[in-house]
Amino acid sequence: MKRILAILLLLLVVIQFIPYGKDHTNPVVIAEPKWDTPKTRELFMKACVDCHSHETKWPAYSNVAPISWIVYYHVMDGREHFNVSAWGHQKKNKGKDAAEEVEEGEMPLASYLLAHPAAKLTNAETKLLIQGLKNTFGEEKED
Repeated sequence: MKRILAILLLLLVVIQFIPYGKDHTNPVVIAEPKWDTPKTRELFMKACVDCHSHETKWPAYSNVAPISWIVYYHVMDGREHFNVSAWGHQKKNKGKDAAEEVEEGEMPLASYLLAHPAAKLTNAETKLLIQGLKNTFGEEKED
């Protein structure tokens, strides 16, 4: 048993030197969408900003592999699909799908909310965010 624990500890130390997930630089904010209201932006910043913008707050645990790999992947994937910091300047921005994702309970991710309880919205806030996203990112407004 001690040998297995020693090997696991050694493996944990070794994987810290794998560079994937260690780049915690945030690109410059290029452009934001025209929010329908300041409240929509406020709720988005509370619940979605870490994965869907260039304003990610990288917590201390995001420096420890293998957690850093998961966090980095989620942020990069989130930015690729929907990034309010590069609005109109990236190949795809699924703005019209944002409200649907929140409405179906797909976003924010449950794992994110476990680590970031302050990002949890009340039912009333969730309804406001959904309507605000629909107003802001209606199909005709998507870039």
